[in-house]
Amino acid sequence: MTKRMRRVGVLGFDGVNAVDLVGPTEVFASAGRADFTRGESKGLYQTHVIGLTEDPFTSESGMRFLPDCRLTDAPALDTLIVPGGWGLRRASTNTAISTWLRSRARKIRRVACVCTGVYGLAPTGLLDGRRVTTHWRFAEDVSKQFPQLTVDPKALFIKDGRFYTSGGVTAGIDLALALVEEDLGPRVALAVARELVVFLKRPGGQEQFSEPLRFQVHSADRFADLIAWISAHLERDLSVPQLAERARLSPRHFSRRFHETFGCTPAQYVDNLRLTEARERLTAPGRTVDSVAASVGFTSADVFRRRFRKRFGVAPKNYRERFLTASSPGV
Repeated sequence: MTKRMRRVGVLGFDGVNAVDLVGPTEVFASAGRADFTRGESKGLYQTHVIGLTEDPFTSESGMRFLPDCRLTDAPALDTLIVPGGWGLRRASTNTAISTWLRSRARKIRRVACVCTGVYGLAPTGLLDGRRVTTHWRFAEDVSKQFPQLTVDPKALFIKDGRFYTSGGVTAGIDLALALVEEDLGPRVALAVARELVVFLKRPGGQEQFSEPLRFQVHSADRFADLIAWISAHLERDLSVPQLAERARLSPRHFSRRFHETFGCTPAQYVDNLRLTEARERLTAPGRTVDSVAASVGFTSADVFRRRFRKRFGVAPKNYRERFLTASSPGV
């Protein structure tokens, strides 16, 4: 393993998302300060917070940061992290950062955008023709503003050449762990993940986190009680006739109203809810794939395995093994 120190720059500006900035920084700092490999990993990363000026800047949540240097004084960098936040979409900030990126990015080995940080790099043209991701809520807007980009709203993070993009806020941690693994190998990356109590490789994509919330937001009418009841009785018969009777509607009227409210059929909703709950139950000790499938209402374990893989992109057995490997002591 090489002992070359890698200098990582993280951009900072008023209106930055604090987790976008701090999350990746903590990953690199953890890899650099802890004795994971008998001292070989110590000092391998040096992080610099780079501000537009030398003055303190304030995050979206009101936290204040003091930059180590300003754009014009930034040292040579191995890796650059571009966080997101509403401030980056402000014209003056966006122009300053994209102009600087246009002149400096070609001299940096790899450039990574966290969440909406893609708004800072996309105007440079360096991402043209590349596949990228961003927070699912901004994916459509990024596609419209930058049609030269191919936007995948479901991925946690994407590597295309020496450019990396990530979705969501905490996905910046997933991305930083992948960068550490590239540099120092899986052993160090796994140790950092354990130190931070996160997945080394989180299964699935952004949709597993955004979709369940959508149903909660839109269940303010008579379906609210029904949704709560479904969640507590996943092992029951949750067919349309049964649910319609509980909602005191005809099956046809129930199906129509449900689709208008949630944008999917009752069967699709129940299936997604069962799979989401099964994902949680798979992490409990002493549970098997078959017992979890039965506990959430799947009468066939084979059907459960196929639907779980289609929904989350990983087999339930592999998901369970990956979680236990990442969280077990002594690994």
